Amino acid sequence: MLFNQAPDKVLTSAANISLLLLDVDGVLTDGKLYYSSSGEEIKAFSTLDGHGLKMLMRSGITVGIITGRKSPAVENRCKELGITILYQGQHDKLVSLREILEQHNLQPEQVAYAGDDLPDLPVIRGVGLGFSVPNAHPTVRIEVAAIAEWPAGQGAVREICDFLLTAQKKGSDYLA
Repeated sequence: MLFNQAPDKVLTSAANISLLLLDVDGVLTDGKLYYSSSGEEIKAFSTLDGHGLKMLMRSGITVGIITGRKSPAVENRCKELGITILYQGQHDKLVSLREILEQHNLQPEQVAYAGDDLPDLPVIRGVGLGFSVPNAHPTVRIEVAAIAEWPAGQGAVREICDFLLTAQKKGSDYLA
């Protein structure tokens, strides 16, 4: 998907991205909700995705999260990766996007967003570049610039990170 089939317009947009925002459930995770016997929510994150996000941040691209659910696991994962832009429990993700743009003095075309479901559409439509995952809602799939080949929670975010690094000609620094 991302490397071989991206039109020039998508590559040009990707070259201008300075912030990648992500949904969590269905993008950074497989979208399933796991609960322990005590009722604690458990999430599984891909190390491939985590390494991709670290490479992206080392290259100068900021990473942030906008998610509709609240989870201590997400907060812990963000701390582990060094992600400081974290908006949890956001039912209107566009409000969060506007706040992030203002706080970081960014224009929408400098931002990419990866989402998988209808609550993500306003943000996808409000940024310069939208990404999604193979099992995203059909309406989301037709609205984004590119869809990862790898599944959500299993390398899809890494694929997006690698694409951005390559589009910005930073790939050789991080991708061997």
